[in-house]
Amino acid sequence: MLVSVQQVSIGYGRKVVLEDVNMQLGEGEFWGFVGPNGSGKTTFVYALLGLIKPKRGQILWHRQVRIGYVPQREALDNLLPLSALDIILLGRIRKGGFLHRFSSEDFEKALQAMEQVGIADLARLPFRELSGGQKQRVLIARALVTEPDLLLLDEPTNGLDLPTEHAIMELLRRIHAEGNVTIVFVTHLLSLAVNSATHLALFHDGHIIAGEIGELLSEQKLSATYQTPIAVYELNGYKVVMVRNKGWVQNA
Repeated sequence: MLVSVQQVSIGYGRKVVLEDVNMQLGEGEFWGFVGPNGSGKTTFVYALLGLIKPKRGQILWHRQVRIGYVPQREALDNLLPLSALDIILLGRIRKGGFLHRFSSEDFEKALQAMEQVGIADLARLPFRELSGGQKQRVLIARALVTEPDLLLLDEPTNGLDLPTEHAIMELLRRIHAEGNVTIVFVTHLLSLAVNSATHLALFHDGHIIAGEIGELLSEQKLSATYQTPIAVYELNGYKVVMVRNKGWVQNA
């Protein structure tokens, strides 16, 4: 077990965003945090990162955990005159603080991470000139050079076309399988989550319903959570979640 969230309520000022959250993240699990915009997904990630203190309850880490964080791409200033390699090396700063002088090991780890995510040939290119998918791989590599036990990704496929979205999810599945890294990825696409994650956290109306995919992926539970009729199908091994007679669930 990595972390236990016990009776936690989180918010800003007097506003409570999430209330009475109880869940556990275990080693080697792959979590999808799913919910519409404004449902508290990113707020909860900030609480896990220690950037927000719970109003009530506690987040209990069971051991020292290295966290690799991949923010939304829009959070990084594209005007920074940095190369892809420069961006990735920033992930090594925590090793020695802001006075850290990059060593040969730092460069080696950064290049290994670039190789791992398939962008070894982009090292010297300016970050701002890369495509959306390439930028996402750079940010994932920056998180990987921290040698994380837990990899947190906030909307890693947001704004990407379907082939690039598929490639990013394939990359995350490979990182999870090969490195035994616990992964949490935030998304508003339920169908995307259920085809990658082993566990789901459904954000709705200020609460979180969390558990294994097999426990939550039922038409009855999803319909109750989203308060609309939802159908679950499987086509050629791919799980499809739809609002009955209305098309894909895009904002659930």
